[in-house]
Amino acid sequence: MAANLVNLEAVDKVYGTRALLDGISLGVNEGDRIGVVGRNGDGKTTLIRILAKLEEADKGRVTHAGGLHLGVLTQHDSLDPAATIRHEVIGDLADHEWAGSAKIRDVLTGLFGGLDLPGFADGLDTVIGPLSGGERRRIALAKLLIADQDMIVLDEPTNHLDVEGISWLASHLQQRRSALVCVTHDRWFLDQVCTRMWDVQRGVVHEYEGGYSDYVFARAERERIAATEEAKRQNLMRKELAWLRRGAPARTSKPRFRIEAANELIADVPPPRDSAELMKFASSRLGKTVFDLENVSIQAGPKELIKHLTWQLGPGDRIGLVGVNGAGKTSLLRALAEAAATEGEKQPAGGKVVVGKTVKLAYLSQEVGELNPAMRVLEAVQQVRDRVDLGKGREMTAGQLCEKFGFTKEKQWTPVGDLSGGERRRLQILRLLMDEPNVLFLDEPTNDLDIETLTQLEDLLDGWPGSMIVISHDRYFVERTTDRVYALLGDRALRMLPRGLDEYLERRRRVIEAAVPAAAPAAAPAAGAPAQKSAADARAAKKELQKIERRLDRISEQEAKLHAQIAEKATDFEAVAKLDTELRELSAERDDLELRWLELAEDA
Repeated sequence: MAANLVNLEAVDKVYGTRALLDGISLGVNEGDRIGVVGRNGDGKTTLIRILAKLEEADKGRVTHAGGLHLGVLTQHDSLDPAATIRHEVIGDLADHEWAGSAKIRDVLTGLFGGLDLPGFADGLDTVIGPLSGGERRRIALAKLLIADQDMIVLDEPTNHLDVEGISWLASHLQQRRSALVCVTHDRWFLDQVCTRMWDVQRGVVHEYEGGYSDYVFARAERERIAATEEAKRQNLMRKELAWLRRGAPARTSKPRFRIEAANELIADVPPPRDSAELMKFASSRLGKTVFDLENVSIQAGPKELIKHLTWQLGPGDRIGLVGVNGAGKTSLLRALAEAAATEGEKQPAGGKVVVGKTVKLAYLSQEVGELNPAMRVLEAVQQVRDRVDLGKGREMTAGQLCEKFGFTKEKQWTPVGDLSGGERRRLQILRLLMDEPNVLFLDEPTNDLDIETLTQLEDLLDGWPGSMIVISHDRYFVERTTDRVYALLGDRALRMLPRGLDEYLERRRRVIEAAVPAAAPAAAPAAGAPAQKSAADARAAKKELQKIERRLDRISEQEAKLHAQIAEKATDFEAVAKLDTELRELSAERDDLELRWLELAEDA
């Protein structure tokens, strides 16, 4: 039976007049992988801070197992701004020590793209102080993952990571033995990593077995049986349930409850959107031309991001745009937006952008536009329009659309200045949609949005007739709202990916693998220098490296066991002496293997 690591008993937490947690009793055992979901402001972060003893509960008790090694990633790091990345992440380890650790190499490569930290001017010796919040967060995450922990608590770990980084982190956490509690709005990530879910709602935490897909199934079934808020929520849950069940098989894990009930629940639910009908409606609103790009080149300062691009965004096209950071995704949207705003007068550095005469563009940038902080939420929406036409005779008032986006009647009279970052993001999207655009550019629309709001936004976009380009690191959102995926892979070209984000990750993996041998350019050998190793030698070296790494991991495990045995038999001097001899032999073997690893690394 798995040992209990952390226990919460009848925990209460009140802010002002609002009970965020009301009599919560939960436990985390060895091997648990728990995802925490819920609306912004419902207490997810408060729950995990109390769990980690970073915050006191008003009532109740929080118990940690004796000797628990707990690692926590909060939304605000505690890194020393005067320190270097090397000091914070690797500590006092010598180069041969950390370079010989498979775990450290994996973390540095996965989070930073290489052992030399190519995104930082001075590599590991870069001083932390001047770095951006996103860079500091990756450093804090690397520091946490390199340490040995019994349990790790992560608050929004996927923030500031791109699609590749999120994919790597999911794979890394799957292989870790430590227990995990994770707050995130990334539904794909939850499905990959978690085996249990905590849903925080109005002071109560509901527990579910399985990942995010299983949670959606189970919650829909629970709400069907209990008829809880049927009119408000059931249609959205049924629609998402249908999407999950009919989507790619890899998206869902095996449900751990009655599949028959889930299938019965979605038997009469149509596909998320009628693409043919939407395309027809979009064509009537937009005509034949939306954006036509002819031999377009886009620059950022002296750097050419996109070269000789000929491409077309047609009526009703729903495009997901992915790519490496700095490849030009946002620059492409800005160039199209500028051409639309000036009716084609402002053109990119090279080529021509033709904008359709009927195009009415709404552009959601990554920056949240400032509004008068004294203005009420409903007033900010009505300032754009009182009602919005959703097509097919459907119409919504500003107040109704506010409610759909989670602004209750009371919340609609809240001053904009009192809103959280996520609520401001919601308001920004709402104002864009109220203006009845027929073309949408969404640059990281999921930032700061909780899962329930994301579901509502997806539902709204399902019936939205127009052309759309979405830039997002949220795989689930891209797959859910778009029909085709294009990628900027850093080679100044735009490519369509028939297999979507899976194909993008495969292509990036091949690019990185191909670039590894070229990372250290081969210079002409000096007189007397040894000849270049053959490809066969390199393969043999790689094979031996992998063997050494596996042995080093086993040695670490054996050393940990020996240390534990020495502690248990501290009074038995004969047994301790014998164990100490074994420990010294392992240490000597480790030193030899690390030296051999460094020799082979050059050959490989």
